[in-house]
Amino acid sequence: MKLKIWELSICVALVIAVLWGALLERRQTELAEQLIRLHVVAHSDEVADQDLKLRVRDSVQAVTEPLLVGATNRAEAEAELTAHLPLIRAAAAEAVADWGGNYPVQAAFVWERHPARAYESFTLPAGRYYALRVEIGAAAGQNWWCVVFPPLCLEAAGGSESLEAMGLSEDEVALIAGGDRGHTVRFRVLEVVDGVRAWFGR
Repeated sequence: MKLKIWELSICVALVIAVLWGALLERRQTELAEQLIRLHVVAHSDEVADQDLKLRVRDSVQAVTEPLLVGATNRAEAEAELTAHLPLIRAAAAEAVADWGGNYPVQAAFVWERHPARAYESFTLPAGRYYALRVEIGAAAGQNWWCVVFPPLCLEAAGGSESLEAMGLSEDEVALIAGGDRGHTVRFRVLEVVDGVRAWFGR
């Protein structure tokens, strides 16, 4: 059966969208392989518990930052953090105790899905990332996400040059840096692709 022009146009557009989505997903996967996210989960959404979440975040970053000074790739960073995981957990627990709380604290490395997240000078696309996940108490509150390696949240204020200096390729910097309309569209496509993958349990 002969396709009408508008039907052919829709088919072509769908093919282009699928190919573009596959390309962006591959780039996100390559980016994720370079990073270790930091994911701190509050006990609850109560104001006090959300404040505690940030205190725990600061304590964890204070411990991890000097540990990773010599790390040049994710494998080295992961090995260093794994070796000091009890220290990281203790720092988080100490922050809770100093705050006056008695919540248990858990810290572990996991692969998990993260939504797109905008920071001061870059945005990370939605997708699966390897993360140092710190749970406070019931871990039923709002999350705080960033990147523990490379220390993007601490150093990315310098813009694209700083991102490249931390070992990210030009393509990876191009994926996460920028705030134009095209950048927004790319991230929306990645969110849709990641949502479809999550639906099918991949």
